[in-house]
Amino acid sequence: MKFRLLTITHKTPAWIQEGYEEYAKRLPASCALELVEIPAEKRTANADLKRIMEREGEKMLSRIMPDHLVIALDVKGKMWTTEQLAAHVAEWQQQGSNVDLLVGGPEGLSPACLQKAKLSWSLSPLTFPHIIVKLIVAEQIYRAHTILNGHPYHR
Repeated sequence: MKFRLLTITHKTPAWIQEGYEEYAKRLPASCALELVEIPAEKRTANADLKRIMEREGEKMLSRIMPDHLVIALDVKGKMWTTEQLAAHVAEWQQQGSNVDLLVGGPEGLSPACLQKAKLSWSLSPLTFPHIIVKLIVAEQIYRAHTILNGHPYHR
């Protein structure tokens, strides 16, 4: 099974990148996590944010693998406990599914990306900086993997 985390990204602070890489390298090849960063469009004071989100969405849609399950990370999505995420991961593994997780830019995901997704996942009712989401998702995938393998990381 492979997870691909597709993100609209500005420059990532080193501590976020290091944290992401730490969790990604802990995962075995049977549950790999790949980061696909799509450069964010430039935003100015008079920028057409709707059009920017659409262009970023088009770029993201072009990077989705055709045979992958697509999951949008969206504030309006369904919240899962870590145990529920682990159950989903187990189901996807059993089905032989690979997963593309979509993380939008500051304005979120384009309507086209939300439509493409089979599932919509909300990490929290809180609003997080979009750049930190990749670290949270990497840690949660690692945690779900440890649950499924009886590792004591999740207590």
